[in-house]
Amino acid sequence: MEREPLVDNTEALRLALDAYQLEEEDTRLLDGAANKQAPAERSIGSLAIVGRPNVGKSTLVNRVLGRRAAVVQDQPGVTRDRVSYPAEWAGRHFTVVDTGGWEIDAPGLAARVAEQAEVAIDLADAAVLVVDASVGITDTDEALVRLLRRMGKPAVLAANKVDGARAEADATTLWSLGLGQPYAVSALHGRGMGELLDGAMAALEQAQAAAADLSDALGTRRVALLGRPNVGKSSLLNKLAGAERAVVDAVAGTTRDPVDELIELAGRAWRFVDTAGIRRRIRRTAGADFYASLRTEAALERAEVAVVLIDSSEELAEQDVRILQMVSEAGRALVIAFNKWDLMDPDRRVYLERAVTAELAPWDWAPRVNISALTGRRLDRLAGALDTALAGWDQRIPTGRLNAFFGETVAAKPHPVRSGKQPRILFVTQASARPPHFVVFASGFIEAPYRRFLERSLRESFDFTGTPIHISVRVREKRKPGGRPPRATARSR
Repeated sequence: MEREPLVDNTEALRLALDAYQLEEEDTRLLDGAANKQAPAERSIGSLAIVGRPNVGKSTLVNRVLGRRAAVVQDQPGVTRDRVSYPAEWAGRHFTVVDTGGWEIDAPGLAARVAEQAEVAIDLADAAVLVVDASVGITDTDEALVRLLRRMGKPAVLAANKVDGARAEADATTLWSLGLGQPYAVSALHGRGMGELLDGAMAALEQAQAAAADLSDALGTRRVALLGRPNVGKSSLLNKLAGAERAVVDAVAGTTRDPVDELIELAGRAWRFVDTAGIRRRIRRTAGADFYASLRTEAALERAEVAVVLIDSSEELAEQDVRILQMVSEAGRALVIAFNKWDLMDPDRRVYLERAVTAELAPWDWAPRVNISALTGRRLDRLAGALDTALAGWDQRIPTGRLNAFFGETVAAKPHPVRSGKQPRILFVTQASARPPHFVVFASGFIEAPYRRFLERSLRESFDFTGTPIHISVRVREKRKPGGRPPRATARSR
């Protein structure tokens, strides 16, 4: 017996939703993303604001943002952590990162502040070096210039505290730092900020163009190789590249910095990035391992799909589960690769299947491949798994089809009645893809078990293999005739 086609009653459901108290954000979502995919505001990169203490970095950040977001006080050491803010200039969106003051051989707390500033520079695409023009060049300023050059970051020079034409002469002496034109600005009064931001945008676009030469210009998809130390990430990269691209050693932790390589797989180009093995929680990591873990996180953020390698010759470890959680939280497509399969005893394979079913159940939606990075066994299956995961990650469901599906699903299995009330699903829309994010408007709170049921139903019907799914629930109360409309409440998963 053929299944009856789903009935599209989107327009009627949308009109009925107007009887409920909606917020402005709801209206924008329903009028935009519910009917078509709104163009994303693509960031052109991250810009770190760096300099020694008390040169006006946070004041400069506030001027860029157009609001007082960063704490400012006329004494050094107020900013200690690196803090990121979304920003926009001349129609270009970017992230500005405020940092603490950097000092040479700083002791105690100041040393940790300087470490965070170095991390911000390392993870940023470009930097603005802020120098106090009224003081002139210091040894710390020169050391920061050397640090920027060593890290290979495009940088522009901001000569701050230039409040008049007379002070501009002091700014010209900063040419000797070798960073090109010093932009004479007053972060406090806004003087010269337009020229500085134009220069900063040029630096970000320079970094973006360099990255495009490596990946985007070639139309490649970006793949991050993740896993705990010594699971075979570098061996896999070398086997795929057909060359000794990454250093391989039996000693765990050989890889410190992400190593990327353009690789042809199944007739197509892919950008693979080998990352440092994740030993434990980053906050408990110190020294070189700390920086390696941060770079691994940054590589994951820039990737589209992650291949998490698990050593099939060993017991599943807590780190394996934590890395899978990290990928899900980052919203990246996922492929699980069981490496060293050639070393597996046949009896152990049965045990591994049971362990995987039990411990990796939250990721049963991820494609799995059993490979050997050393021998190249079954590496040909990796491309198919990557394509499957990315297809689910990219997928969008039309609003009409989505609401028809939810109507049929809820009718077959309604939400349980609690305290004499049964929440109704009023309207559903897919707010975004990469990863798929669905917003459910409901008349009452939807319990977690029922949300998991909705997620399973979505996966079974629309094949979201290889991608995490986010379902947000917005509880909206019905408007009461006369009187003041009730305040809307939002509850999200």
